[in-house]
Amino acid sequence: MTSINPALPAALRVIDGINSGDLSCLDEAVTDDFVDHGSPFPIPPGPAGYRQILTFVTTVLKLRYEIQDVIESPDRVVLRAIGIGVGVDAVHGPGAAGKTYRMETAHIYRTVGDRLAEHWGVRDEYGARIQLGTVTPPDPASFT
Repeated sequence: MTSINPALPAALRVIDGINSGDLSCLDEAVTDDFVDHGSPFPIPPGPAGYRQILTFVTTVLKLRYEIQDVIESPDRVVLRAIGIGVGVDAVHGPGAAGKTYRMETAHIYRTVGDRLAEHWGVRDEYGARIQLGTVTPPDPASFT
């Protein structure tokens, strides 16, 4: 497969870094003004900020990703992936601690040259919480 976006390898390195816990790739993979629009807490721009949120993702949530699809355009890379993580009561609700879950995700990167400049994440957090037993799934009969 021939890539049309020179930053595709950077996006794949970030996923590999998350999966291995080695985030040293961020210094070369993202721009100095990189913005992660999906962080649940404020982070500075650039590799240092992205490292903060991804350290939380890898050490607290213990998330790892299985890539399902790669979509690219000249200035975007989209990775659809299954996130596999471990529940945390403070994040997912009481009773989640230590339970594993699978979560559909999409990672949309705006790219500049061979680097990632922005990230938007779409996560099925509601579905993850249903799996963890911290929310009740909706009853389809109640909508009729």
